[in-house]
Amino acid sequence: MLHYYFPGFRSKALTLSYDDGQIHDRRLVALFNRYHLKATFHLVSGLFDKDPWVSGREVGELYRGHEISCHTLNHPLMNRIPRTEIMREIWTDRANLEKLAGYPVQGMSYPCGECNETIAELCRNAGIIYSRTIVSSGKFSLPDDFLFWNPTCHHNEAEKFIDPFLKCYYDMSVFYVWGHSHEFQTEPDWERMEKFCRKISGKTEIWYATNIEICRYVQAVRNLVISCNGTLAYNPSAETICCMNNEKRIEIRPGAVTEL
Repeated sequence: MLHYYFPGFRSKALTLSYDDGQIHDRRLVALFNRYHLKATFHLVSGLFDKDPWVSGREVGELYRGHEISCHTLNHPLMNRIPRTEIMREIWTDRANLEKLAGYPVQGMSYPCGECNETIAELCRNAGIIYSRTIVSSGKFSLPDDFLFWNPTCHHNEAEKFIDPFLKCYYDMSVFYVWGHSHEFQTEPDWERMEKFCRKISGKTEIWYATNIEICRYVQAVRNLVISCNGTLAYNPSAETICCMNNEKRIEIRPGAVTEL
């Protein structure tokens, strides 16, 4: 039986996800960089240059090495506005962020977590391939639909999930932590976050990845074409897929047919 892994034949992944783009992100990015962690920052571009949000001119450099992602133009409650406004909120935010990021922006988180099938379909039509909710699952599982991606937990509860995550034996387990940098109001809160980063970092079995990296990799795994007898695999994606078959390590290269 084939077992699939993250890049580098890692069995686990950690991803961090922070909303809004307020000035406290500066300190949070520095903290993540210190421990070589990667995060996704969901930004409200219509609020740039207003206190307490970051400035548009610093976005490209501030979030370098992390992922810049959508959080809509003005942070509305999307189940209370017309569909045309929902599309404009997503599309305009995406366009603004792409100018600053220098790459296509295809990720999002829902403002206040409000989402439904209609909103998800509008996201899909706007080129969004994943969007995070605020429904903590308490699990390390992958979503069936990445437009309804439930995180493991809010950062206030993250530390208690470290040991269960490290002991988890399922292949391709994801520890997904989310929050807002402005929630760190006191020095002890920042110390607690640093303690979490220190404890979870530097693990050889963990892939430290952004939301989009995990989404694209998992989609690539799901899109593999396996022959009827299970001996060949065709990889139509741009990702190199890692798997094992009877303890034999196999890398399925982009565009290649590989014997399993």
